[in-house]
Order: sequence, then C-alpha cells, then structure tokens
Amino acid sequence: MYVCMHACPCTYATLYSQNNPDVFQRECINIHVGQAGVQIGNACWELYCLEHGILPDGTLTTGLMPDGNSTDNESQPLASDEDSFSTFFNETAAGKHVPRAIFVDLEPTVIDEVRTGTYKQLFNPTGMLNGKEDAANNYARGHYTIGRELIQVVMDRIRKQTEQCSGLQGFIIFHSFGGGTGSGFTSLLIESLAVEYGKKSKLEFAVYPAPRVATSVVEPYNAVLSTHTTLDVSECAFMVDNEAIYDICNRNLSIERPTYTNLNRLISQVVSSITTSLRFDGALNVDLNEFQTNLVPYPRIHFPLTTYAPVISADKAEHEALKVSQITNACFEPSNQMVKCDPRIGKYMACCLLYRGDVVPKDVNSAVAAIKAKRTVNFVDWCPTGFKVGINYQPPTVVPGGDLAKVERAICMLSNTTAMGDAWSRLDHKFDLMYAKRAFVHWYVGEGMEEGEFAEAREDLAALEKDYMEVGEDDDGPIDDDEQEY
Repeated sequence: MYVCMHACPCTYATLYSQNNPDVFQRECINIHVGQAGVQIGNACWELYCLEHGILPDGTLTTGLMPDGNSTDNESQPLASDEDSFSTFFNETAAGKHVPRAIFVDLEPTVIDEVRTGTYKQLFNPTGMLNGKEDAANNYARGHYTIGRELIQVVMDRIRKQTEQCSGLQGFIIFHSFGGGTGSGFTSLLIESLAVEYGKKSKLEFAVYPAPRVATSVVEPYNAVLSTHTTLDVSECAFMVDNEAIYDICNRNLSIERPTYTNLNRLISQVVSSITTSLRFDGALNVDLNEFQTNLVPYPRIHFPLTTYAPVISADKAEHEALKVSQITNACFEPSNQMVKCDPRIGKYMACCLLYRGDVVPKDVNSAVAAIKAKRTVNFVDWCPTGFKVGINYQPPTVVPGGDLAKVERAICMLSNTTAMGDAWSRLDHKFDLMYAKRAFVHWYVGEGMEEGEFAEAREDLAALEKDYMEVGEDDDGPIDDDEQEY
C-alpha cells in the first residue's frame, strides 16, 4: 500500500472506505485517442491484466498467473483477493472483467488491430469507436471537420460508461501532441468533458514532440494549437517523448532498433506505477486529485516530467543491487527521464516519488535525505518541503517475453521542474520558423480554422514560457500589499 510520509487527512477517509467497501468506489475511465493513444492503451491493459491475474478473455486466473507463475508467489496476488481493481475494471454478471476504457480514432486501422489482437475478447466492442477518414496530421481536421462528426457518439459512449460508476474519480486520456487526431480531436474531447464533467479530474498521458525525432512535419503546429486549447481545461499532463524513450531502450536495454512495441511497454510500466495506488487495496493515496494537489503549484504549470527506474534488461539485472538509494538517485539522472530536458539547469517545484515493491519507509527517508543534501538537486526557494512520497507493496510485473527484467522494487518519479520551460521554448522556436513563412497554414485554414488562431495559440505558449521563467526566479523580498493574494 502507499504510505504517506507525514500525517495526512486522507488516512481517515481511507480507513472508512476500507471498513465500508461499498461507500467509496473510485472509478477511472481511460480514454485512448489516436494511433499513439490506442497503441499505448493496448500495452497498458496487457500489463494491468497480468498484474491483476485477468486472462485475455476477461476471466480471473485460478492457480496460475498469465505468465505461468504459481499464485503462491506473493508478489502477484490474484485479483479475486482484492476489490480495488474495480476502479479500472467493471465486473459483469457473467463474472467477466471489462476495462473501463474507450478507444477512439478517426480511421479504423489501428483500432482494428485491437479488435483482432490477443485481448479482443477483453474489451467491450461498443467502446471502440472509429471514423472512416483520418485526420491526416492536421489539428483542424481533428478539431473542426472530421472530429466534429464523431464527438457526439464518443460523448454518448462516455456517458454510458459513467452511468456504470458509483463514484467516478475522473478521466485519464492518452494521446499524442503531434498527430491530427491526438491533438485536434483530443482537445475537442477535453473541452466537451470540461463542460459536462467540470468537477472531475482530467489527467493526460501525452506523447510530446521530440527534439530531433518526428513522425510529421507539422508537429509543432499541432502541439502548440492543442496545448493552447487544453491549457485551461486539463488539470495535469504527464509528458513522455519518443526520442528520450528510444535512448533509454538503446542505453539501458541494449535494443539497437526499438519498435513502438518496445516504447509502449516501457511507457505502460510508467503508467502502471502512477496508477498502482488506484488499483490495489489498502492505499493511502487513492485519489487522482492528490497528484494535482502535490504537483501543480499554479493551474497553468501542470506538465510534470516522468522518470522511471530501474530500466534494466535481464542479463544486466543479475549484476546490480538496485537498492532504494540507487534507484532514487537514478530518477534524478537526465538520462532516465521521459522528456529531453536538463533539470540540473532548472529548479524543482515539486517531486512525487512513487515506490513499489520491497521498500520500507526507513530506506526511503534516508534516500530522500541524501537527495536533499545534494547540491545538484535544486528546489525553488518558495517550496521548502518539495517531496511527496508513496510506497506500494505490489512489485512491478513484467510482460512475458518483454525487455525489462523482473525486479523487486521500482520507482516512478513525477516532478514539476522549471526545466520543462526549455522543452516549450524548443517547440515554440520550431513553430516560429514555419509560421514566419506561413508554411502549411493553408491546410488548416482550408478545414475551417481561422489563421488568427495560430497567433493566439503562439501568444499563449509565450505566456506559458514566461510563467516557467517567473516561478524559477528567487524571491528577493516580501510581496507588496497590492500583489498579495489570499
């Protein structure tokens, strides 16, 4: 279970919910949008099923786990021993466990792979929605023309999913910033969710445009337009970029030419670590809101950097001790981050350290104390505590035939750092180079978008860069009465 490292009012609510299991059902609905979102979703649900002992047809395992291990192994308890996985799975009258998931794409190819894949019997077919025409890497097609035709169908399907929940926590949305569907349709969807479910959390797992690796020329346009549209309606967006994950696969797993399957399985481990507290019983950190409360100091600065350790192959794992202090230090190494930026030249505003597996609070305390003593890890002067720590005793599960070694403990760090401002600056620079020549703009205008939206979006992103710069500046004196906010 996750253990708060300080007195926390959530403890009382948790104890109450454990004694009254029917009172707090805290369901999350996962929405996978576009090619990136659907493929990451496929990898995530594969891992969730292995962790909870659910077979590809949605039934529970008896005696053997999907990877062939006996259930005597304490590290992989059967799902029947716990009820909290109902946050992500809905149990039918026939005893089948159906993911609370919706897959959306504007063209059928990628979703058809899920429909015909290993887990085709797991998902509810009515939760797989696709159009007939692709967004063609064009934000305007995803947001204004092709996407508009599908949005009402998707919202109706989400409504039906929410009606099956007794206490909906919120939505977790998987998408890319660079694709047409991932940027355009997702921003339209989040806007619609904000109108209909304003009080519910909306968290994003977003594939951010990498510095040198790109699948589309107009990625900077799509990313800037999408960020501008969702900046005020999304609560938190966890960022990963393909180039950073390529490098981790190259360096740590010795995969010379990583495929999207390799990348997605690594991302799924990160997502699993973040959602472990929502899916396993006895957790103190059971609410999506806690991530926001601890990681988002100001509403607009809601793009935490994700880091995961250890990422290690089976042949190397035999030679590593992988103690708590080692994996904690690894999280502060730029080489283990999921976005290309250097936090050593920025300052941390908040860190959320999510440990899982064989970890005890004493080791965590000493690891955090050692990090605080390091001069290389700088926090902004207005955030003296800096760390939120969680411990969950459910160890990481590995996919049979996957790249990662089976380890006893792992850590996922979510950190809000001013270094992310550099990533936005890099993106804005690329946008400026193209927009100065008005290159490719006619494709967007031709889909009913006004050219003024480009300038408006760019101004908003310039303001975001400035926000990052200002929060990192040291406070030289007391706030004037005129500036004081209560």
